[in-house]
Amino acid sequence: MSFSMTGYGQSAMQRGGYKIQFEVKSVNHRYCEVVLRMPREWNSFEEGLRRLVQQHVKRGRIDVYVTRESESAGTALALDRAAAESYIKAAEELARVYGIDGRLSASELLALPDVMVPSEASAPEEENADWEPVLLEGLGKALEELVRMRGSEGSHLSEDCRIRLDNLAASHAELKRLAPTVVEDYRSRLRQRLTELQDGSFALDEHRIGMEVALFADRCSIDEELARLGSHFGQCRELLAGAEPKGRKLDFLIQEMNREVNTIGSKANHLALGGHVVEMKAELEKMREQAANLE
Repeated sequence: MSFSMTGYGQSAMQRGGYKIQFEVKSVNHRYCEVVLRMPREWNSFEEGLRRLVQQHVKRGRIDVYVTRESESAGTALALDRAAAESYIKAAEELARVYGIDGRLSASELLALPDVMVPSEASAPEEENADWEPVLLEGLGKALEELVRMRGSEGSHLSEDCRIRLDNLAASHAELKRLAPTVVEDYRSRLRQRLTELQDGSFALDEHRIGMEVALFADRCSIDEELARLGSHFGQCRELLAGAEPKGRKLDFLIQEMNREVNTIGSKANHLALGGHVVEMKAELEKMREQAANLE
């Protein structure tokens, strides 16, 4: 099965008087990068949550948002003096180092995260609560939704790549059919040109004509490039049918196919062949764009 690198998943859990919401987004990235954003008191669980994400996703940038909201109505708030003092000291440090106004008004300070927290009397009971299993369960559900979305999108991308491969294979078959005619067309054009130039002052040397045609045939032979292209097509189909991550390997194969097509274009001095080369390059570019989104 193929997976796209873009997707979204969410879930919610209730525990200890809190509603905990999980949101997971993924976008294209060369490697697997996990970015976690959650209440700072849960930072000790970060490594376990990161490992869970990496079990579900092999490639892409994954942003994980975990938020917690008290379910108690009319929750009383209390000032967290330590947090407030930390903000004030940071502002003073900025003022001293950069020479800017570092004063914080009371309204600005109260608007900063974690300055106002639920008071002990009204806060939901969480002392000694084992939050890690809850967080892992909730994140796991969000990741399952993310994986389903990535799988659905990945299937569409793979199918489009297969269609592109079929188009490339059709052009490849035409190149194989036309390749033998290139030398014959050159022989005919050469003989016609020499005949047009013949004014009786020289005789046509069939041996020299044959040598020139043989040299041209050697220079414009595309048999090896066609054989390698056929091999690359088979490798691509096997890769798309497999279950392992395929984005990087597919991108490499597309580069190799593009190199072979460019070589064919430079060697084959033939109008019809050139047309098929242009079509193949266009298909490979579309295929490359799709492969860039695959895990």
